[in-house]
Amino acid sequence: MDGPSATDAGHPRAGHPGVADTGGGDPGEAVIATSALTKRYRGGQLAVDGLDLTVPAGSVFGFLGPNGSGKTTTIRMLMGLIEPTSGTARVLGRPMPRAARTVLPQVGALIEGPALYGFLSGRDNLLRYDAADPTADPRTRRARVGAALDRVGLTAAAGKKAKAYSLGMKQRLGLAAALLQPRRLLVLDEPTNGLDPQGMREIRALVRELASDGTTVFLSSHLLDEIEQVCTHAAVMARGRLLAQGSVADLAAGARGRLVVTTPDTGEAARILKERGAVDVTPSEGRVTAEPPEGDLAEVTAALVGAGVRVRGLGVERVSLEDAFVALTGEGFDVAG
Repeated sequence: MDGPSATDAGHPRAGHPGVADTGGGDPGEAVIATSALTKRYRGGQLAVDGLDLTVPAGSVFGFLGPNGSGKTTTIRMLMGLIEPTSGTARVLGRPMPRAARTVLPQVGALIEGPALYGFLSGRDNLLRYDAADPTADPRTRRARVGAALDRVGLTAAAGKKAKAYSLGMKQRLGLAAALLQPRRLLVLDEPTNGLDPQGMREIRALVRELASDGTTVFLSSHLLDEIEQVCTHAAVMARGRLLAQGSVADLAAGARGRLVVTTPDTGEAARILKERGAVDVTPSEGRVTAEPPEGDLAEVTAALVGAGVRVRGLGVERVSLEDAFVALTGEGFDVAG
């Protein structure tokens, strides 16, 4: 967490006036759309390279990539925190960063950890956030803060100073700040960072609830199972480039699962599979796995049975998003990212 978020509508650095965006673009337009978006830092480091990203309205969109893949740089460009070197980004139908003053009031964000005043209580932090938002009605401020605290499970700790909060509690408070007002878009960078398993389940449930209410949620995460559980769509980044994007189901379907043959005749089964063109054939106790050959698996079954192999079961394992990620990037996922 190397800096505060500057995109919560209630944050004093957000730098937007109390002007609602009445234009908003075509309602059928993507909530986030980039074209050839590129960021090159001084010294020549290419952090984001020609990114064409489309985030459908109403989706829960997972942004995946190893450490250094360009995820946070992309988010910072989308939120107007840094200027792109070239290319364009549109958020809620408006160009960023030029339209930041009209876009940001409709966006809640938690980026690189929440910006909190440690000497203030959780409740007083939210009151200050809310007071800094010129669109917020001061007459309903306390009710709004109370509802946000309740939504993230911090009501009991609302009077405790933020410096005494655990990392997970700070994450919850940052989410509460992003939820003080209704948002068309919620941008979350590692939203379950520091949470225990129960807290992670609660935040995932909250994300689903927000999406069901019509909010588009864009979240980056290094937890592939988290993306698979809560996201409808995802994009995979590596080394600053977009490798794939689409629905989570389609991304997983793009990677082939492993063929599994259950048989006591593992040696003979392995030989037949190799003859049929299977690769990475791995026999083990009572079964053989392999990268499936091209063609109809019924022909593989017939070849095994014809050779006298006692086939107790044959199928292709379900492909997870992690399998798809490894297939796309050629590497394991960097859990420190």
